[in-house]
Amino acid sequence: MTYCLGIVTKFGLVMASDSRTNAGYDQVNTVHKMHTFVQPGERVFIALTSGSLSCTQSVVTLLRREFDKGEGLAAAATMPIGAVLLPKIENPDRVALTVSLLDACGASERLAVWCMLETPCGILYAREIAAVSPRLAALVLGTSDLTKDLHALPTHDRLPLITSLSMAVLAARAHGLAVLDGVHLDLSDDEGFAASCRQGRELGFDGKTLIHPKQIAAANAAFAPTPEEVEWSRRIIAAHSDAAAAGRGVVLLEGRLIENLHVENARRVLALADEIERLSGEK
Repeated sequence: MTYCLGIVTKFGLVMASDSRTNAGYDQVNTVHKMHTFVQPGERVFIALTSGSLSCTQSVVTLLRREFDKGEGLAAAATMPIGAVLLPKIENPDRVALTVSLLDACGASERLAVWCMLETPCGILYAREIAAVSPRLAALVLGTSDLTKDLHALPTHDRLPLITSLSMAVLAARAHGLAVLDGVHLDLSDDEGFAASCRQGRELGFDGKTLIHPKQIAAANAAFAPTPEEVEWSRRIIAAHSDAAAAGRGVVLLEGRLIENLHVENARRVLALADEIERLSGEK
């Protein structure tokens, strides 16, 4: 049995790959902090069960050839990991079956399921896939395969993928899931990678899938709230609280109207900043 093990970072998940068995699965799905690559294959199971790897933020990917044969779930269910990432999900029935098998294998209630959306069918069924089970925690975009299946061109602005990316974000937000953007394949293109991260954040993604640890710092910087955003969020909450205490129905901050939706988003930003600080303290 072969597995691909990832370590969740601040804004993603780094997937190590064995060149003999897992070529094409050199993926990293970015959400907050990663220190080392680990070796996949049968050594992953030994390392996980022996406690030689820190697994509180680990995700195991079932390789497509084994997932298609229904293999690997029983072993994954017993691993001390955070999530199982399912490849090339194209319909909700496959996810429901996987969840039922994990339950039957005695998987912990804390074991989450992440789904890769890499095909047109996966995108078109994103809403139904996202609604399958409380175990489902994240949608992960496989943009390279998706571009190929769409017969699209890999453009710098990713315009051919915008509809698909937005549909995935809509499905995730409708059902309270995290959603991770796809990879940037050119490791020499730092400017293009940074632009892709900015675009992903603007579209609403929580993080970005990566192909190498060198991309982690830039992804974390792009998706984390800036100090200015944190301070502005604190001011929004304080201004709204002061207005409510004074019985004022209209709140203005530097000439900008502040409504409940802005307060809700400000609280989300502060919660994210607090979680980043917590994770940074676990180094």
